[in-house]
Amino acid sequence: MAITPLMPVYPRSPVRPVRGEGVYLFGEKGEKYLDFASGIAVNLLGHGHPHLTRAIQDQAATLIHVSNLYGSPQGEAFAQRLVDLTFADTVFLTNSGAEAVECAIKTARRYHHHHGRPEKHELITFTSAFHGRTLGTISATNQEKLRDGFAPLLPGFTVVEFDNLEAAKAAIGPHTAGFLVEPVQGEGGIRPASPEFMKGLRRLADENDLLLVLDEVQCGYARSGRMFAYEHYDIEPDVMAAAKGIGGGFPLGACLATEKAAAGMVIGTHGSTYGGNPLACAAGQAVLDVVANEEFLEHVRRMGDRLRGALEQMIPNHDHLFDSVRGLGLLLGIKLKTDSRAFVAYLREHGLLTVAAGDNVVRVLPPLIVEEAHIAEFIEKLSAAARAYEVPQAA
Repeated sequence: MAITPLMPVYPRSPVRPVRGEGVYLFGEKGEKYLDFASGIAVNLLGHGHPHLTRAIQDQAATLIHVSNLYGSPQGEAFAQRLVDLTFADTVFLTNSGAEAVECAIKTARRYHHHHGRPEKHELITFTSAFHGRTLGTISATNQEKLRDGFAPLLPGFTVVEFDNLEAAKAAIGPHTAGFLVEPVQGEGGIRPASPEFMKGLRRLADENDLLLVLDEVQCGYARSGRMFAYEHYDIEPDVMAAAKGIGGGFPLGACLATEKAAAGMVIGTHGSTYGGNPLACAAGQAVLDVVANEEFLEHVRRMGDRLRGALEQMIPNHDHLFDSVRGLGLLLGIKLKTDSRAFVAYLREHGLLTVAAGDNVVRVLPPLIVEEAHIAEFIEKLSAAARAYEVPQAA
């Protein structure tokens, strides 16, 4: 057989982790990597965090899974903490970010259906967005690399330019249900939306009885230095998708909504076999125990400022390669003057793990427990790699 046992949909790198410790990963042959990728913003607490590990172990020994046909003390307690921390009144627990976004889309459509406006089923979405890999979420983006070969895509989405409020306003029509937007685009190149744009979307939603749906799968959950990125904009959404860091590495996601926005999500409208299982909720609770306090968030902001400052100081020394730094907190991107994917691959050879993104950006996403010594090590290794790197010549 020519095909591999794992379906070959990933261009897997030579890095083969078998163990993690704090901000480090270790390969099969003992190779040591400084992990500033965090499983793409997932491992908020690094690897092997004792509180998270113990919570998972204890819950696994007690109860792993029961059907959502039964009452869920674990899910109810976790959802209540999310409600207490956010704008939301209710939460649907999922297994992933894509599932959380799918639930958010359904919530927005169902809101208008509930109020006798079934024709309002279209969401205005934005260029370079990434909302997941399901058929629904790839239909919500204009990225051809995600959509190629999967036609016919689902109707119900109108894509306009990101951070262009006038384009968003002009796209509103009789079928518009709301806006779906990442406050900080992750895959699109670590691009924070402007305050004017986010405040403007909130205003347009209020004026037209539309829902503002935020995708904070990557930018949320303390990574920006606030518990959620919308807090930077002094607004609140109607619906929000969260995932990635929410379980610290355990598969978990959440769709959060106000009571008003969730009016149509009644019995029988949505479901999940695994969503909100006791083991996932234990992981989610453990993560909140660590990150949902001002002392930890201040640590994220302080480390984010330190890392950004070090990167900005370093860039002029390698201005043939680096252009600028962007992002919030510990959700940072380095804009390159060349192919970021090739450079990310090269960094792995120097023991550094980062993630490529659109617009030739290298995503720098360390675990939120990162310390100054780790940042110094990262900058030293990044500088050494930049000095030795030979920029590929265009063909």
